[in-house]
Amino acid sequence: FFSAPADDTVKDRRFRDSAWVKDPISRTYRDVFLAFERATDGLLDGLPDGSKDHMRVSFYTRQMISALSPSNYLATNPVARQKFMDTKGESLLSGLENLLTDLERGDGRLDIATNDGTAFEVGVDLATTEGKVVFQNDLMQLIQYEPRTKEQHSTPILFVPAWINKFYILDMKPENSLVRYMLDRGHSVFVISWVNPTKAHADKDFGDYMTAGPLAALDAIREITGEEKANILGFCIGGILVTATLGYLAAIGDDRIATATTLATMVDFADVGEIGVFIDDDRLKILRSHMEEKGYLEAHHLQDMFSMLREKDLIWSFVEASYLHGKKPRAFDLLSWNSDATRLPAAMLLWYLKRVYLENGLRKPGALEMNGVEIDISKITTPCFVLATQDDHIAPWRSIYPATQIFGGEVEFVLGGSGHIAGVINPPATRAKYGYRTCEDYPPEPDDFAMSATQHEG
Repeated sequence: FFSAPADDTVKDRRFRDSAWVKDPISRTYRDVFLAFERATDGLLDGLPDGSKDHMRVSFYTRQMISALSPSNYLATNPVARQKFMDTKGESLLSGLENLLTDLERGDGRLDIATNDGTAFEVGVDLATTEGKVVFQNDLMQLIQYEPRTKEQHSTPILFVPAWINKFYILDMKPENSLVRYMLDRGHSVFVISWVNPTKAHADKDFGDYMTAGPLAALDAIREITGEEKANILGFCIGGILVTATLGYLAAIGDDRIATATTLATMVDFADVGEIGVFIDDDRLKILRSHMEEKGYLEAHHLQDMFSMLREKDLIWSFVEASYLHGKKPRAFDLLSWNSDATRLPAAMLLWYLKRVYLENGLRKPGALEMNGVEIDISKITTPCFVLATQDDHIAPWRSIYPATQIFGGEVEFVLGGSGHIAGVINPPATRAKYGYRTCEDYPPEPDDFAMSATQHEG
């Protein structure tokens, strides 16, 4: 039961350094830990499955075991110990300095740095595509980008990003900017930049985000371009808003959207994966009480939640590198953007978690009502392109795939590689890294799609 693994079978990235094999004491720590981890997994697998309680027990047990890894402690990490001796203690002093810096930045809360905060500046290194604000209201600014071709397609496109982070995920560095990519192909591009809410926005709900967001933007785009129709693209919760907006427009007989694209956007919340650990009626009560005075949820709560979904990579790997080895985080544009998070207004967040996550209202005809109109996404006839990614821990692809069965119009579904951000912001021309899968038709069950889909490079 506690047999030591053969060294060539240990694939865990925490123990990939050869020092874990050469040092017999550290190797013993490693082997005992991995055996304990396997034994615990076996115990959890034997518990009755299928309930949220089972998922919660498994999730928090994994958090504790990940925290116990010998790679997290100077005394049991041979690589960190060797560096401590080689640098005559300088690595530990640097690690303590990094720890104090993270505590200061979090105002007493440990805000683990995942990237070099000095490496990028918005408008200088990121979000450099030329554009200007052409419209604004109390929830957003609408950016119109300068053309990069002599002629443009007559139908403009509106990008609706998530309001959990800043808009420039769609305009990172020039080589991985979706905005620039579209401009270079003759599209007229508009992007919503959402406000970072304050207490004044506490009562803004999901319907307000639709009215002041895509609907107001589409009105402004029509006035600016003179075009009756526009294409639209939504990412993550921005895509959920786009989906709800399509349902709203279908209900009122408005066909102003020519085509729609959603990126990493769930439509069926029956199984949202481990993120469901944080969402139930009891936690919504706590959340409501927490936001009662401020009127919003601070950005770090969501950051911590998403990090815990991949704690080995997004928490403990940085603890080891920063505090034990004394390294400064590397410059990484996606993680720099990820740390530039925003607050969420109370009314919107509580409605969204209750009605969409817990009640799965987006999928159920008439279960959601926005601006007095019942939403039925099966009435959507707008042609839709739907992208999911294989390893998405925030929007599981099996919760995205049902769009192929629910929407009433033409749907093209593509399953990309990697995860929620890297799998989407993965430029086709410069980095054919992950590949993607397609299928000529869409069987009812996502697993049947996975079995019959064709893998493509690029």
